[in-house]
Amino acid sequence: MTRPVLGAAAFAVVAVAAIFYFMSGSSTGPAGAPAEGQALDSAGAAERPTEIVASDPFLSPDFDPEAPRHGSSLFGELKYGPDFPHFDYVNPNAPKGGLLRYGVIGSFDSLNLFIVKGQKAAGLGLIYDTLMARSLDEPTSEYGLLAECVRHPADYSSVTYVLRDGARFHDGERVKPEDVIWTLETLKKSDPFYGAYYANVISAEQTGTREITFQFDMTGNRELPQIVGQMPVLPKHYWLGKDARGRERNFAETTLEPPLGSGPYRVDAVATGRSVTYERVEDYWAKDLPVMIGHNNFDRIRFEYYRDGTVALEALKGNRLDFRIENSARNWATGYEIAAVRRGDLKKEEIPSLNPQGMQGFAFNIRRDKFKDPRVREAFNWAFDFEWMNKTLFYDQYTRSYSYFSNSDLAATGLPEGRELEILNAFRDQLPPAVFTTEFRNPATDGSGSNRANLRRATQLLEEAGWTVKDGKLVNEKGEPFTVEFLLAEPTFERIIGPYRQALERLGITSNIRVVDTAQYQNREDNRDFDIIVQTFGQSVSPGNEQRDYWSCAAAERPGSRNVIGICDPAIDAIIDRIIFAESRADLVAATKALDRVLLAGHYVVPQWYAGVTRVAYWSRLKHPDVMPAYNIGFPIIWWMDESAPQAEEGE
Repeated sequence: MTRPVLGAAAFAVVAVAAIFYFMSGSSTGPAGAPAEGQALDSAGAAERPTEIVASDPFLSPDFDPEAPRHGSSLFGELKYGPDFPHFDYVNPNAPKGGLLRYGVIGSFDSLNLFIVKGQKAAGLGLIYDTLMARSLDEPTSEYGLLAECVRHPADYSSVTYVLRDGARFHDGERVKPEDVIWTLETLKKSDPFYGAYYANVISAEQTGTREITFQFDMTGNRELPQIVGQMPVLPKHYWLGKDARGRERNFAETTLEPPLGSGPYRVDAVATGRSVTYERVEDYWAKDLPVMIGHNNFDRIRFEYYRDGTVALEALKGNRLDFRIENSARNWATGYEIAAVRRGDLKKEEIPSLNPQGMQGFAFNIRRDKFKDPRVREAFNWAFDFEWMNKTLFYDQYTRSYSYFSNSDLAATGLPEGRELEILNAFRDQLPPAVFTTEFRNPATDGSGSNRANLRRATQLLEEAGWTVKDGKLVNEKGEPFTVEFLLAEPTFERIIGPYRQALERLGITSNIRVVDTAQYQNREDNRDFDIIVQTFGQSVSPGNEQRDYWSCAAAERPGSRNVIGICDPAIDAIIDRIIFAESRADLVAATKALDRVLLAGHYVVPQWYAGVTRVAYWSRLKHPDVMPAYNIGFPIIWWMDESAPQAEEGE
């Protein structure tokens, strides 16, 4: 349900992406640019009356959704009651102070987080508040931030939020219902993503002094109230006003004028393309709310930009950065052999996560004829020798991805049965027989580097699909050679694709690698100008509406959607609806397993790997709570600086 916006720092593994939820300002789920290491469409979604409360075994019999509540959860009761003092995972006495320096790769030219144009600066979400705040130790719960309470009817046809009386923007202006309404209308028309993400929210109106009611175009979609709760609220008076030079502001354009927000930080200093610094708002209106106790402890946070990840690593080791998320197995194994690490001044830590690991893989653009046959796509998987790669390149640090929901109870295993089988049976005539008869398993090798048996199977599949080898080249019946371009945004993956290319060449496939800058890469991805990219499909413990943006027919046609593959299958669209309209956790799990099984049978990606932990390196002056939240490492919002700790020497 959450999609972080990292700007040029988008190169992070799925498990890491959710870390930046509070830094992003966007309310959508992990977006796909990987490193080594949610939009909605209303099409096809009919109105569905449902008795949600009566059928949900996770809720107490006297639960009344129409009564105002301090929080909301997709399934089950809230962990924290109305009078909770703070989240269990924070240090309520964490000291305030210090400068946090974090490295990102790429560049930026805009401080407008909410439009398509420009490369957005990292960390802009720090300046915005949302209606609700996410709990990091619950899978699907939110608690009031800008809103003091929420209520909705039992059929989920609308949701009503009541704003807190003390909510203020940084200029002292009160956050009003008209700001919320203007934000919704503006976001929907300013960015196709938001237009799709809030497509089912058909109106917002002021229904009380501090009250806003959102109407939906369907019933039974229990995720919609939470999607609305994740919405950042922007100041209408600011964006409709004039800048310091007397010019009218234009929300549709990029800007380097620090925008007005209501969040815990404001923009302090900007060096275009080089760094952006945020300062903590001393009189932040929400600092004493339970959802903010123990949060936002750094006085300043600076995002420093680097063109190359290797240089950023050296900056960390040289004490010019404070924290790094390490996405390279090789770096983790060999790149930290310095005195500061041996002394414990520079710490290495692996933090486990209960989040599903999603799918990272080589994603095919099936809009191109050469990838339309699933046998061709499967052949590419048989040519991929993960076991050798893991041993030789990754120091055995990874597990092969086996599902679009790896590391969770949402992953399809064995053969379908029970509720999952009932769902799949409704589409039996539309699905490959293997969905019902064969458990998906990735091809495997002994790790020796000899992949002959698997390559023979790949050749057989290619021949069945009409491709044959002639004069050492794989050609179709027209004599056209099979060529492939791997499109990358930075060179980390070159050492991984190199051995893979050699295997493909043994099949007669000619391939090359094209590395472009982040802006060109994003443009080519958005406009589907690629053969194969390395893509991450992040998932939460409670998948829902965002699945439409990943896999639906409507998203396949929309430039910039996360359906980069181009999947369009009516059965998949219908199964996604079963996920969205699930009336219990059991129904959700069954429908998600069904979706997973159908996606795997389509061979839309060559699955890669996941670690199951977040690897972080940081100087010992940084601290985090002893007991970390289960679903997010909470960086930087629940970390703090111990300025009395020994400081490492510059340049070490």
